[in-house]
Amino acid sequence: MKSPAVIFDMDGVIIDSEPLHARVKLAVFRHFDLPFQEEELASYVGRTSKEMFGEVLAREGRRDIPLEEIVRYKHEAYLSELRAGDVPVVEGTIPLIRRLHREGRKLALATSSWEKVMEAVLDRFDLRPCFTSVLSGSTLPKSKPDPAIYTLSAERLGVKPADCTVIEDSTSGILAAKRAGMHVIAYRNPNSGHQDLTLADRVVDSMTEL
Repeated sequence: MKSPAVIFDMDGVIIDSEPLHARVKLAVFRHFDLPFQEEELASYVGRTSKEMFGEVLAREGRRDIPLEEIVRYKHEAYLSELRAGDVPVVEGTIPLIRRLHREGRKLALATSSWEKVMEAVLDRFDLRPCFTSVLSGSTLPKSKPDPAIYTLSAERLGVKPADCTVIEDSTSGILAAKRAGMHVIAYRNPNSGHQDLTLADRVVDSMTEL
């Protein structure tokens, strides 16, 4: 990676969280008696819970459940699971982040995860000092595949989008980064479901390759 700035996704890139996300999301759908098939989860990897639950509520014509309530329930359940057990990490990513930081690269974190979850992961692995910018899609009007999270990250780093390399594992995240005009490395995470990585500039099967 020759780019002066590197922007990392979190879920599926830093922490191998998709199996946990899937378990919690399916439990939430059952709790609120919402029809949802497990195979649908892959299409929502890299997107916010608000978008996912909002689309399902609209599809089912359910107006009896406030979207904010179901999103809050999911976030609290996931955060509780995250704090209670071991957090699986993607091999090679945390050492890579620390090495790039030592080299003086400008680093940012751009995740669709809830802000409190993002902060919990940063603190759990003592990564906060490595990042100049950390940004949660839950704080923005639109998240991935909208490019806003990446264009704003570049602004915070003080660099042009063309000078950024993004590391992603999802179709929506790759699309967001390419729309922002950035170089993209895709990590093929087997736990992220079937993701279309064809728009990425490079695909790796292990983060240790970087």
